Amino acid sequence: MCDIFSLESDRLLLRAWRDEDLPAFAALNADPQVMRYFPAPLTAEQSYAQADKIRQFMQQNGWGLWAVEEKDGAPFIGFVGLAIPAEDLPCSPCVEISWRLAAAHWGKGYATEAARSALCHAFEQLDLAEVVSFTAETNQPSRRVMERIGMTSRDENFLHPRLPLGHPLQKHVLYRLAQQTWRDKFHG
Repeated sequence: MCDIFSLESDRLLLRAWRDEDLPAFAALNADPQVMRYFPAPLTAEQSYAQADKIRQFMQQNGWGLWAVEEKDGAPFIGFVGLAIPAEDLPCSPCVEISWRLAAAHWGKGYATEAARSALCHAFEQLDLAEVVSFTAETNQPSRRVMERIGMTSRDENFLHPRLPLGHPLQKHVLYRLAQQTWRDKFHG
């Protein structure tokens, strides 16, 4: 067991998960708008199982996919953070940055703001050499966040191995950010 680090930005707190986050997380994952770049929305049971895995990872490592709350508002708006993706991806082994926020909180810059806090932790505390992110090729909103946080695509696109051939979301783009590039861009 590790102490779970909390992160703060101007408007947000990235923190350990609480039991009371679970219904809002299930609602987020059941929203077809939020899940449009995933194969399907999740059932409540699937959401609770996913949250359990996220919490276990965080307890073992002290970091992971943090629950995100507005400092002056909603107690849970989604998650942002770092994860170790499955080994069957062409970028593995790696650490990925990802996010999923409730639709009511889109368009406020929260994903970018929280992702910058997570990257700071990745590069300054964890001393990672690189962080990656990937999404369905058609997911322009997430791709814009990746670009805003300094990530670049080097045309390392791939077909997601867990989606059937020809699935509309099978084509994925891969973005990367090296620690040195991050330091040069944001701390140079």
